Amino acid sequence: MEINISQRLLDVASFVPKESRLLDVGSDHAYLPMHLIKNGWITFAIAGEVVEGPYRSAITNVQQSGLSDQITVHLADGLSAFSEEDRISCITISGMGGRLISDILEAGKGKLSQIERLVLQPNNCEDELRLWLMENHFKIVSEKIMIESGKFYEIIVAEQGQMILSDHQRRFGPFLSQEKSDVFLERWQRDLNKLEVALAKIPLGNETDRFAIKMKINLIKEAIISEG
Repeated sequence: MEINISQRLLDVASFVPKESRLLDVGSDHAYLPMHLIKNGWITFAIAGEVVEGPYRSAITNVQQSGLSDQITVHLADGLSAFSEEDRISCITISGMGGRLISDILEAGKGKLSQIERLVLQPNNCEDELRLWLMENHFKIVSEKIMIESGKFYEIIVAEQGQMILSDHQRRFGPFLSQEKSDVFLERWQRDLNKLEVALAKIPLGNETDRFAIKMKINLIKEAIISEG
């Protein structure tokens, strides 16, 4: 069976340590664990899915690929998909809002002590996810920003440890704001353009709303122009 994996998931996969025992939360069609197993990168994975339809799809895909001995598919909510006996060392969560990812981690944080790495790909609210990590003894060790089908995605890689992030780092990413890749600049320039259009539409008398947008504009300009 051919695995129709997106570039976004390939980028997520690139941060999974070799020989990890993986839990992929919200695995959908189980493409990510199937890709990693088929390429010999890992030997065991749990594909966790809370929705019946994708759960059934994942089971079918895993069976048709002949990977049932190496990938277990569980109908489960978040981190309840694994137990201590599974010896999971890496968790991937992709394609959800940053707030939902934070809620999933919060609900299962009693099971995170054995986890060596989190590979997280939030669709929004990246700042809230970084704050959760900071407050729950995880440190960001790498980040990537990419674009696919006209939408920007950030990948946040965290491991056990302590970190202190400034407001600027929480919003723009401690690594992303330092590297200032072309994709990073394009993403924030696009947001800047939208805010400037919005500002032009706000009546001059509405100082409260104008001030709030001006603050956002200034923060983005600082992120784009400053030296990290």
